Amino acid sequence: MITVTPETFPLAQTFTISRGSKTHAHVLTIRVIRDGVTGWAECVPYARYGDSLASVTAQIEALPQAITREALQNALPPGAARNAVDCALWDHAAKAAGRPVWQLAGLPEPRPVPVAFTLSLNTPEVMRAEAAKHAHRPILKIKLGTPDDMPRLEAVRQGAPKSTLIIDANEGWTPEVYADLAPHLIRLGVALVEQPLPQGADDMLAEIARPLPVCADESAHDAGSLAALKGKYDLVNLKLDKTGGLTEALRARAEAQHLGLGLMVGCMVGSSLAMAPAVLLAQGAAYCDLDGPLLLSQDRAEPLAYDAQGVHPAQPELWG
Repeated sequence: MITVTPETFPLAQTFTISRGSKTHAHVLTIRVIRDGVTGWAECVPYARYGDSLASVTAQIEALPQAITREALQNALPPGAARNAVDCALWDHAAKAAGRPVWQLAGLPEPRPVPVAFTLSLNTPEVMRAEAAKHAHRPILKIKLGTPDDMPRLEAVRQGAPKSTLIIDANEGWTPEVYADLAPHLIRLGVALVEQPLPQGADDMLAEIARPLPVCADESAHDAGSLAALKGKYDLVNLKLDKTGGLTEALRARAEAQHLGLGLMVGCMVGSSLAMAPAVLLAQGAAYCDLDGPLLLSQDRAEPLAYDAQGVHPAQPELWG
């Protein structure tokens, strides 16, 4: 049996990117119950990719109840629905076998991974204060993507003078804005720019100098999407809700390595259950952006552990 349950997690504070704001994380919890064993997982339907709670629920409910993880890869396209079922089937297999997912998948034993903490889009004054509050964190990811980004960036650097900075424009810049900002990003010690231009309008990244690394997010989906990014991007941000699960994400990671593309592992805003499989994917990644639970005011009963080492692998009580 496969069940789908909508759940809502309140955020600690409003989270804003260039496309809008949210105060709650709306997720779907999927359970695969077979032979007295329950595996579960979580997905976050994302409107940017044409998903909704209703559409993803319908996709999952239309699946054969006995579907296998292998058959699932062709039964659903990349996206949130396939992600949830794929990860729930991995969890079910681990619990049925009494062995962790990393062993079943032939992966090395996972270790804690340093995590980037995201500052949402706000006024320069608020962003400076938030940066100062989190200045102890080694990596801060800053949501930008407006015509007035320089004062925000300057403010964050003032608030957190020692943190490594990553910029995420969420497709919000034009080529002209990016070209104008690039020298200032370098001056302020920005290490990486994520998706500066809209998907489908990013060919010019292959034609201009990239004085600092550029990472594809909205332009990167599953393994098959990555070859077209070579020459335009230096890294790709893989998210399970984009790849359609851990199975495809591991393939995409191998393809990125084959193409010489660096790796960031990111997330939608969700609970520890959504992050747990991605921690396996993030092993060895250049950047890990699995900070979703840190943005919530409440989490799952057996949450992931976050400390100075970063995010720790899930305990079996949570997943895998």
